[in-house]
Amino acid sequence: MMSNSIVNVVLREKAIAIIRGVGFSECIKVAEALYAGGIRLMEVTFALNRPELFPETAQTIRSLARTFHGRAIIGAGTVTNPMLVDLAADAGAAFIVSPDANPEVIRHTKARSLTSIPGAMTPTEILSADAAGADFVKLFPAGELGISYVKAILSPISHVRLLAVGGVGADNAAAFLRAGVTGVGVGGNLVNKQWIAEGAFEKLTRAAEELTAAVRDVSFIV
Repeated sequence: MMSNSIVNVVLREKAIAIIRGVGFSECIKVAEALYAGGIRLMEVTFALNRPELFPETAQTIRSLARTFHGRAIIGAGTVTNPMLVDLAADAGAAFIVSPDANPEVIRHTKARSLTSIPGAMTPTEILSADAAGADFVKLFPAGELGISYVKAILSPISHVRLLAVGGVGADNAAAFLRAGVTGVGVGGNLVNKQWIAEGAFEKLTRAAEELTAAVRDVSFIV
């Protein structure tokens, strides 16, 4: 699926589930639980402090991409250099999410025909990411910055498609969308590690249902 198609899916679905720190053996169960709750976009993150786990993360992305082909779209998160872009792309990732706005990573992502979602906080960072070719810009940490910050940011730069990430969940996702962001990324408030450890995957499904219900049919400006 080409980058423009992924953009349209993000615009339609509005919610990306962030799968962080989940081992390969559990990821399929987690992803199936999220899918059952309505999630159609999932981001599997690299752990930068554990480079020895990069191959396992790539294997997870590859497995999910194959398992959910035609059903859900799998991307890679915490991608901070072109090497990780290539690792993720070769594993089948369709979109690349970063904590920062590195122009080199953005350009390399686009060169690989993937959707680019770098992270930023300030107007300068947001506009720099947009100028480098980002498809969306991840506003992080959105929960700490707050709704008023989002509104203030989007007043002069409403042409940039922002995703609110960090401290976002079913309880405030709709408010962020109404403030003008295009979508949200949800990690710990959705992919709860205690539930995973307990094997309570039905709780992940219910949380996913709550999130997808919260973002459904929200009117917002693209």
